Amino acid sequence: MMRTRPLKVALLGCGVVGSEVARIMTTHADDLAARIGAPVELAGVAVRRPSKVREGIPQELITTDATALVQRGDIDVVIEVIGGVEPARTLITTAFEHGASVVSANKALLAEDGSTLYAAAEKHGKDLYYEAAVAGAIPLIRPLRESLAGDKVNRVLGIVNGTTNFVLDKMDSTGAGYSEALDEATALGYAEADPTADVEGFDAAAKAAILAGIAFHTRVRLDDVYREGMTEVTAADFASAKRIGCTIKLLAICERAADGESVTARVHPAMIPLSHPLASVRGAYNAVFVEAEAAGQLMFYGPGAGGSPTASAVLGDLVAVCRNRLNDATGPGESAYTQLPVSPMGDVVTRYHISLDVADKPGVLAQVATVFAEHGVSIDTVRQQSRQDGGGEASLVVVTHRAPDAALSGTVEALRKLDTVRGVASIMRVEGE
Repeated sequence: MMRTRPLKVALLGCGVVGSEVARIMTTHADDLAARIGAPVELAGVAVRRPSKVREGIPQELITTDATALVQRGDIDVVIEVIGGVEPARTLITTAFEHGASVVSANKALLAEDGSTLYAAAEKHGKDLYYEAAVAGAIPLIRPLRESLAGDKVNRVLGIVNGTTNFVLDKMDSTGAGYSEALDEATALGYAEADPTADVEGFDAAAKAAILAGIAFHTRVRLDDVYREGMTEVTAADFASAKRIGCTIKLLAICERAADGESVTARVHPAMIPLSHPLASVRGAYNAVFVEAEAAGQLMFYGPGAGGSPTASAVLGDLVAVCRNRLNDATGPGESAYTQLPVSPMGDVVTRYHISLDVADKPGVLAQVATVFAEHGVSIDTVRQQSRQDGGGEASLVVVTHRAPDAALSGTVEALRKLDTVRGVASIMRVEGE
């Protein structure tokens, strides 16, 4: 039997995502009510520019006083889609204090200070749901929090930023340079006017922190995530990747150490075999590959951003939170109970593809191989080719076996000091094998 009194929802932010959330709440009101067991009512919308016309939202619901909105006391659920750390953090904790549960899409805040939000939710016995914070419409957070709660997740490997995947896919499929591909992404609306957060890996790093925390039941902050951007990736790197049967993706990688005593989280460009499922993820799509002890290998794929996909995830959380509200219950809270340390990047073990510009003369390969051996890095394959333009230089490409990142860094530093090495053209990790 459906309850007649509506559950009241406050919406913080009415941009691309917020406006789509409001639209779907209005147009699909009957369906939402049937799924929840009670009607939901949009009780207020906090915005910065009240004079802007927002189709479908009555003007009397618009307010610039977000604090007063979350303090009302009759609000059942607050949806936060304003982003950033403040004032979002204060508004969310205030909402908990005044009896509301929260649905958020705020990856930056959750990665920076999720522990404060979790603690506030637990203290006041309220829900904090955030499926939309990672990978848009792709159901990912809930499977990790709930479906795999009885399993042991060992690795999460993913493409979690649509802008960077679009750019790298264009470079791969058309041979375009980085700047040309980024210009196309901007023209099509996939990249912001200032794409720094995407192309330098900040967006993906925040998502990696969230994923690692959930997957490994430990607290991982944004500062714990190693980050490299993709602005230095070149067409030559793609050509090299193709020679070894790979492509290049900007990956978020969260791993449990082999001994189970620590975890790592990192974001960087990497070569990945064409046979790996992530290699075929094209355009602005996202995909996350999960490796669990009992479940094995799982892949989640779909649109990772945009108004409608993100709103879909927000509304899925809204339905779950409202159902909990009706049953006087809460969903799963913070799963950080192991408190595993986060190891530094130097401890990460993986393979490497290193391209060197060297003198084209006898003995160079032996010198380079000696440096690798001295640092404990085993060589898998070597390819040397003289430059067609002459000049006494050659290109030397080395692919290693698995080795610690610290050992590789020491190797590269030593290689740069060799008289026969004119330059280190590129260094790229090889993942997904």
